[in-house]
Formats: sequence, C-alpha cells, structure tokens
Amino acid sequence: MSNEIKRLHTNARMSQIVIANGVVYLAGQVPDTTNVPVTQQTTEILTRIDSLLAEAGVNKSRLLTANIWLSDAKHFAEFNAAWDAWVPEGHAPTRACVQSPLMRAGLDVEISVTALA
Repeated sequence: MSNEIKRLHTNARMSQIVIANGVVYLAGQVPDTTNVPVTQQTTEILTRIDSLLAEAGVNKSRLLTANIWLSDAKHFAEFNAAWDAWVPEGHAPTRACVQSPLMRAGLDVEISVTALA
C-alpha cells in the first residue's frame, strides 16, 4: 500500500476529494440551490458526485458506502426515488440515512460517499 494521500479541491477547512490506499472519499455534498423540492436537491447532488468521482478516476459502480442526511424523515420516499434511479443495478453501496438538521437554511439533503479507486 502506498502512503500517498491525494487531496483535490482543498481549502483551509476541507477537501472535496481525498484519495488514499485505493479508496476515494468525497466530502458531504449539498445542493447549491436551496428551498427547492428534495428530488431537485438530490439530483443536483448526485450529478456533482458523478463529476467528483470522474475527476478521481472512478464512477458510481465503484461505490462502497454512502451516508445520507435528510432534514426531515418525510423526505425519505422522495429521496429514495431519486437515489434508486441513480444507483446502477447490482452496485448498491452500504448506506446509512438519518434525519438531521443541516447547516444552511433551505437544505434538505446531504450525501457523502466513498468508492474503490
């Protein structure tokens, strides 16, 4: 195993992508658009995740795990409809989904994933 750690889109607080020991870690992703339906927020996040994974040289078929935060449990079914349409058949990662207030008003979804490089 390599001791190299590659960080992309890094600022003083965090990196959007960290690649280490053959694993790609993405920071929690939230939509840029607030106060819109959960489907729209989720689709925006999943599109960003696709782009970040591509930048790291992988795609969503390589997902290992996903952590999902919803501002309210009432969004669970709507979120799952968008998620299920996005995840490639036979490639579902392990997943945790919890209800939690998010750090900016108008946000209802946050997703963080890891993938095998």
